[in-house]
Amino acid sequence: MLSARLPLILEGSAPVTTAVVYRPHGDTDLSALDGATVQIVQGFKPDVDALVARGYDVRTEAEGRFDLAVVLLPRSKAEAHALIADAASRADRVIVDGQKTDGIDSILKELKKRAVVGHVVSKAHGKAVGITGGGFADWTDPGPLHLIEGFTTRLGVFSVDRIDRASEALVAALPAKLPAKIADLGAGWGYLSRAILDREGVKELHVVEAEAAALACARDNLDDPRVTFHWEDATRFTPPRPLDAVIMNPPFHTSRAANPALGQAFIEAASRMLAPHGELWLVANRQLPYEATLAACFGTYAEIGATGGFKLLHAAKPLRKAAKTT
Repeated sequence: MLSARLPLILEGSAPVTTAVVYRPHGDTDLSALDGATVQIVQGFKPDVDALVARGYDVRTEAEGRFDLAVVLLPRSKAEAHALIADAASRADRVIVDGQKTDGIDSILKELKKRAVVGHVVSKAHGKAVGITGGGFADWTDPGPLHLIEGFTTRLGVFSVDRIDRASEALVAALPAKLPAKIADLGAGWGYLSRAILDREGVKELHVVEAEAAALACARDNLDDPRVTFHWEDATRFTPPRPLDAVIMNPPFHTSRAANPALGQAFIEAASRMLAPHGELWLVANRQLPYEATLAACFGTYAEIGATGGFKLLHAAKPLRKAAKTT
């Protein structure tokens, strides 16, 4: 609800000529900044596409100095720290905005120890906090991280400091030999992709990831000429030619609440990408209702295993005119 708080916290302040806004969603209301030159920092491709369509200058990293910086808190506290540090280095006036569920109260306590906290607006289960000055050198983004042996990750990516258990379970369930042309949808930083490349038979792998920071990690982690990287919304991705297989651990959150429709959209997208002989392997949390979508999109499907709260699924014979179930 930034749209409800931003005009209130800007009320009575000096006019804003230039502003940078960190991590807004594609539909975030930024009308309070109308008249200013606004730069957006966002790396999630669906949001990037929506913001560009609205006419905004969108970049994956901020560039330049600004009158005002606005940080919309992400879920990761370490990433929030890094964004605030970057914002404070680029603007004398910074607004930090977030819901209680984003940890805004905890961040406010930290900001009071580091900067001059001015106006605070509480509305719609969240807060917008204005700050000036402060020292944030120890919050600066450290860049590539080496918290997992053999892999590079970065702040803000899913499973930044550990191998995801669901992906690990899927790797264990994959056959020793795989088809030639494969896509890893929602590939993250590349753990599953590397395991695919280690299998016999793979000649071409499309690594599809919507988050720019995660794709940058995948580029670091997958030094293989068989790989093509795609910064794309997996549900809209079209491969250059029909694929023999799709392998995926689809996300099921768009916020803190589970959103099964997202994984269902991944399944529907996979069926459209596959050749008639194509196959799908995926892993999902046990409670996610994917079976109806698999039945609508594929001629056959089966559960091939279960472990640690996850189910492992295989589908074949994609239906060319699969009915949408979402």
